[in-house]
Amino acid sequence: MRALIFTAPGQAEVQDVEPPEAAPGEVVVDVERAGVCGTDVELFTGAMSYFATGRARHPLRPGHEWCGRVSAVGAGVERAWLGRRVTGDTMLGCGRCARCRAGRHHVCADLAEIGISRGRAGALAEQVAVPARALHALPEDVDETLGALVEPGGNALRAVRATGLEPGGRLLIFGTGTIGLLTALFARARGIEAHLLGRDPGELDLARALGFAGVWTRSTLPGLAWHAVVDAANAAELPALALDLVEPAGRVVFIGLAAAPSMLDSRSLVLRDVTAVGVLGGSAGLAGAISAYAAGDVDARPLVAATVGLAGTVDVLAGRRPPGAGPGPKIHIDPRR
Repeated sequence: MRALIFTAPGQAEVQDVEPPEAAPGEVVVDVERAGVCGTDVELFTGAMSYFATGRARHPLRPGHEWCGRVSAVGAGVERAWLGRRVTGDTMLGCGRCARCRAGRHHVCADLAEIGISRGRAGALAEQVAVPARALHALPEDVDETLGALVEPGGNALRAVRATGLEPGGRLLIFGTGTIGLLTALFARARGIEAHLLGRDPGELDLARALGFAGVWTRSTLPGLAWHAVVDAANAAELPALALDLVEPAGRVVFIGLAAAPSMLDSRSLVLRDVTAVGVLGGSAGLAGAISAYAAGDVDARPLVAATVGLAGTVDVLAGRRPPGAGPGPKIHIDPRR
């Protein structure tokens, strides 16, 4: 089968590789759609810290936002999975430790991440092997585009939940990329007043087109009471700004990662009685994202600017948008092309 492989920092190519086999407890999925995200770009450039720590190494097969159909099942897996449309959890814990048993497998000490770490091959390929325990079935009314948006949607939904806001609360979101816009969509679906702070003109226009009236830049941001702030951007100075802007006794949620360390004053956190929450991974939000997509409460499809074949992935990773791409921040890959 064909698969995208990162062979060295800044180097990637589509290669013919042996297709996966369904090991005991696993399935093989024929990939219908896969997304490219910032983590994939960091893996492509070699900037991802996992290379320095040994959690990732070359050659690496990326792809952790995906959907497809189960084409084979291994020993111990119910045959009812055959032919079902699915997506899956990126985070694969050991399943035995105290964290896994408590439902926190995404922070397992022996965590492997599909398409990211510990040599677990990803879904930017015609097929991918996945543990059956990581699968989530997709209703037929969740199409391929939405199916490949479940993983980022799960992250965004977790960020919204972490704000603790009730309907009518006012939320400020830093960043108008995929996670920022998804956070705004899920917040709005829960009756939260969502505002976005960004700087990219195209993404700001898309946010307005999605129906968000509160779309701001640093120079236009009004002095409203922000009951919670979600930092879904990647600028090192923004965590401190989130702490400065949030209402006393409010919450700041950090889901974006900067390339450089972010500094904030913990004295401000304490003296203003602010709660800070970090969000890693969408595991606990995947089922909720699927439900919201299936019910039509959230339509994330406008975030996808274009869908290209597997051979076009390298250009996407290098920052070249496909001809005719729309305004959305997300590019999808159809490995069957």
